[in-house]
Amino acid sequence: MADAPQQPAGGRAAMQMQLAAKFKDYRHVWVFVEIERGCVHPVSWELMGEGRKLADDLGVDLCAVVLGPRTDDTKAAISQTYHYGADICYICEDPLLADYRNEPYTRALTGLVDKYQPEILLLGATPLGRDLAGSVATMLQTGLTADSTELRIADDKSLAATRPTFGGTLLCTIHTLNHRPQMATVRPRVMAMPEPDRSRTGRMVWHSLGMAEGDIVTKVLEFVSDARIEKANLAYADIVVAGGMGLRQPGNLALVQRLAEVVGGEWGVSRPLVQKGWAPAERQIGQTGTTIRPRLYIAAGISGAIQHRVGVEGSDLIVAINTDPDARIFDVAHLGVVADALTILPALADAFARRLPGRALAS
Repeated sequence: MADAPQQPAGGRAAMQMQLAAKFKDYRHVWVFVEIERGCVHPVSWELMGEGRKLADDLGVDLCAVVLGPRTDDTKAAISQTYHYGADICYICEDPLLADYRNEPYTRALTGLVDKYQPEILLLGATPLGRDLAGSVATMLQTGLTADSTELRIADDKSLAATRPTFGGTLLCTIHTLNHRPQMATVRPRVMAMPEPDRSRTGRMVWHSLGMAEGDIVTKVLEFVSDARIEKANLAYADIVVAGGMGLRQPGNLALVQRLAEVVGGEWGVSRPLVQKGWAPAERQIGQTGTTIRPRLYIAAGISGAIQHRVGVEGSDLIVAINTDPDARIFDVAHLGVVADALTILPALADAFARRLPGRALAS
């Protein structure tokens, strides 16, 4: 009998799970519930919906992790974790967790992981979540896939986390085969928001922080709100209008802005426009900017690089306008218009202005 063909070194055959004995008992899917200034970040509930799918595929529990002081806000967050799918909520309540500081939050989360041993740990890719995830992964000496766009359970029962790479030009899928927990962060609005079931309840597990204020180097001196600063709200807008290089010059962004204002939406741009300095970074749409899930997304003069397509594909309705019939944006568009955006944008704005006179703006 002929020998079986050899797999090349580094190929699929080489990617075998070799889990150490100390990780064999790690079970369940955990989601870190981010609470800041008494409010739960919506990405936490988005992750609970995705975590529920992963837990069901593995046949394990979905668990939430709530860290914070003992307040009514924390109590409300605990109850909500069950509404969004949690079977168990791990809770660490301590006055030292009133404001986010890396040291006590890292101690609390790593302590919980070491004691209760989850196989998967998910966090939001927010400023807080990114800071905490990196520290926790370092302390636990495990892998972390940042800014994931898709999570699924592979045939070998490992977590397959997909994310853009090489500047958003390719997608890669990462497995953490030999360490636990398998960690990933996900940006807001990448995953769909699940419907809460307010009849659900679950089990609570309490954990002690075991720190004193003197153990923490960082001190919170003052909280300065930026609420008065006008900021883009692309991630949670119902309607988004965006422009790309097809606008040809920065002054034509006014056409995108006018249409967005007429329809009561937000405006954004593709990455090249930010790189050229035509718009601020907070207006960039895509996996390397802001991921969006609006009811309506209008892409004007945007070619559709992979990082942009990944960042908008969750939209309910995508309307693409481009002079190139082979533009990649049409691959994800529900409606495509092969035309010059400079002609279509003002026509759309005028048409909507006639239908929505209360929002009509001067040309």
